Amino acid sequence: MAASPPYPPHPGDDPGGTLGHAHWWQRPWVRCAALIVLLMLSGLVILALVREQTGTEGFLVGLGLAVLPVPLLLAAFRWLDRVEPGPWRNLAFAFAWGACAAALIAIVANSFATRWIATATADPAGADTLGATVIAPVVEESAKAAAVLLVFLFRRRDFTGILDGVVIAGVTATGFAFTENILYLGTAFGTDQLTGGSGVASVTAATFFVRVVMSPFAHPLFTVLTGIGFGIAALSADRQRLRRLLLPSCGLLLAMGMHALWNGSAALGHVGFFAVYAAFMAPAFGLLTWLVVWTRQRELRTVRTELPAYVAAGWLSPAEPFALGSMRARRLARRYAHRHGGKPAARAVARYEAYATSLAFLRHRGRSGRAGADFVTRERELLLELWHRRAAARPALEHAARLTAPPIPLAFAPWPVPGAYGPHPYGPQPYGSHPYGPRPHGPHPYGSWPYPHPAPGNGNPPYGRHT
Repeated sequence: MAASPPYPPHPGDDPGGTLGHAHWWQRPWVRCAALIVLLMLSGLVILALVREQTGTEGFLVGLGLAVLPVPLLLAAFRWLDRVEPGPWRNLAFAFAWGACAAALIAIVANSFATRWIATATADPAGADTLGATVIAPVVEESAKAAAVLLVFLFRRRDFTGILDGVVIAGVTATGFAFTENILYLGTAFGTDQLTGGSGVASVTAATFFVRVVMSPFAHPLFTVLTGIGFGIAALSADRQRLRRLLLPSCGLLLAMGMHALWNGSAALGHVGFFAVYAAFMAPAFGLLTWLVVWTRQRELRTVRTELPAYVAAGWLSPAEPFALGSMRARRLARRYAHRHGGKPAARAVARYEAYATSLAFLRHRGRSGRAGADFVTRERELLLELWHRRAAARPALEHAARLTAPPIPLAFAPWPVPGAYGPHPYGPQPYGSHPYGPRPHGPHPYGSWPYPHPAPGNGNPPYGRHT
């Protein structure tokens, strides 16, 4: 892992403050500025190239039509990311990389390769087909995968599972498809103008139908396979280095293969194109949609399973694991906080939900033997973030739990009964011995409490002793 990210880090990324004494290039704001400049220059160059090929009028028409599916796709990926929302900076970087840097790499490399093949074979038509089915998938998927790789390497704390890979990859591909659609739609409009058409004529309408109506998910679908590879790699233990190298590579190869099949179907005529779409693309889209929704539900179950340990230790109230493991309850909690405390309270509850989810995932990785060396430090950071927001979050989550809890007997309540794990906090614990290695400090599930309890006065539980 690199010493520092290329854009602003989260609080806690440099707990020791070592970056303040590092070389100027190691400072986060320097790398952030360099990245922004790189993306801006890429955007200006790709803007000039697309405008040169489409003309000003074609560019404006292509821009107006290409932007239509973007909000829907971004909303879909943001919805998937609601369980543990990633920083908006990651999503902004991913979209900008896809729309600017990846698109620039693709348009330059594809054009160069196609011209070289045409010159070498003296067959322009064959060069176009070969470029579309072989060169373009390799170049474009590699360029988009670079964004996922950068987030995986430099924002590792935000990249914890399959959904993170899916979201980053999908947003990157959405940006790439946006720029590519401007080029194709603008060129189609120019073709209609040259053939004597006026306004949006047949070629433009056909291109819009195929690229925006039928297959707005095409590029995201390809690149999501790469993201899934990185996501599974993120779930692997640090010692499984070979697996962490092979899984992203396999995902990238699958993305290239699917992309090549999709591009190659255009050479099969209308019947072949629609046959590939119906027999392969649509089922693959449905399967991946089911997979990511199932993964989302599994993450919610992880939240409900892991957080009761912190109820026993007094950090959470008994109702919170259930409320935090239900998207409906979370939404109700934010609304309650907004109604009684305004936007600041709603934001505090939203951040509380995100930190609690990260805490549940961290504990799950620890119990699975995949905890990193900074486990205790990270756990402490997350618990203190929850503690600082408890005043706004606890009443809202308890209110949401009362509204959404199923009417079942107390013995089968969806959250632990206070005191169910013994006296608080140093009696029998829910997991007994230390699950992450030697237990040097006593019966606490992580050993003796490794840091001062934040409650005032002699280490009393934050909300009183369980009874």
